[in-house]
Amino acid sequence: VMILIVGGGISGKVNERRETYKYIGLFSKVLSLVKSNYIKEVKTRDLIYGALKGMMKTLDPYSQFMDPETYREMQIETEGKFEGLGISIWIRDGQLTVVSPIEGTPAYEIGIQAGDRIVKIDGESTKDITLQDAVKKMRGKKGTSVVLTIEREGIDEPLEFTIVRGVIIVKSIPYSFLTEDKIGYIRIREFKKSAGKNLEIALKELEKEGMQGLILDLRNNHGGLLNEAVEVCDKFLPKNSLIVSTEGRISSQNLKYLSSEVPHPDYPLVVLINKGSASASEVVAGAIQDYGRGTIIGEKSFGKARVQSVLTLEDGSGLRLTTAYYLTPKGRNIDEKGIDPDIEVKLPTLPKIVSKIASKGYFRGFSQKYLLIHPDVNKEFRVKLAYLD
Repeated sequence: VMILIVGGGISGKVNERRETYKYIGLFSKVLSLVKSNYIKEVKTRDLIYGALKGMMKTLDPYSQFMDPETYREMQIETEGKFEGLGISIWIRDGQLTVVSPIEGTPAYEIGIQAGDRIVKIDGESTKDITLQDAVKKMRGKKGTSVVLTIEREGIDEPLEFTIVRGVIIVKSIPYSFLTEDKIGYIRIREFKKSAGKNLEIALKELEKEGMQGLILDLRNNHGGLLNEAVEVCDKFLPKNSLIVSTEGRISSQNLKYLSSEVPHPDYPLVVLINKGSASASEVVAGAIQDYGRGTIIGEKSFGKARVQSVLTLEDGSGLRLTTAYYLTPKGRNIDEKGIDPDIEVKLPTLPKIVSKIASKGYFRGFSQKYLLIHPDVNKEFRVKLAYLD
């Protein structure tokens, strides 16, 4: 019986290899026919790249082949500075969807929201568009503009936003402060390099000032580096606690990440999430929730629990490939499900007229005009109705 099993395994691998060579041969034949007979002369590189992009489209929306230019742009973006609109996007249920806008960016200031479905870019439908092509259409030089047509839950008609591109600078922790009641607030915008290190600095500063509780804000944080999310959890969970595990098709992708530091004091902790909280944000929220270390407040999170491995190829191109799922400490796979908050708090939907006004950029225009007229405005400024008269 053992011989039959082993023999069957070898036979299966041989047959699989034969099938692979068969289709590689078919691909080579089609490539040759196109090169020889197509009405126009085409570059082999363009044909191969197109085929590789098509291959990735047969997988999940998060796997993609990146040509050298796109791959370089992705690497630059990871460093936290690029030119564009300032939104994170994914394909959800076949639609180009905003995961989250980045605070302080053109998209955020004009009123783009998490969950918005982008149906047109500069008048062209986004049906069947790839993430890579969508990013290329929206990315561009500072000062140029792009028109996004979106559908928003609760609003019957599509909204049209004309957005002027800008320089996007993303800080992992843009600000932190202590309230009069000694409650600390730390905003983690994205899990970029040094997010864990910057959190440690912020925590120590707030603790020196007598912090008695902490609000950790992960709203509209679309994720980032897994190692940084693990390092953030290190600050709050007992040493050697399981933070997250990954589960893939092959054994080398099955990993466990444990906390390795002595945590900070066990003060009350609240973690804020919304439908723009995804990936690494959900790793943190899931671990805090599973251990009961803090209270999760807000809306159900986005539900992206897929591990992407990024591989550099010989010609400078790159491959982003989904290789595993994240699992919370209790073994929950929250992919396409999200993290349910312990306490649900939904923000009210803006009236249609307000959304229309925002889409035209009038709020931003008013604030800029006000600052020009009143150069004495400082950080202590608070809006009052009298200022609107």
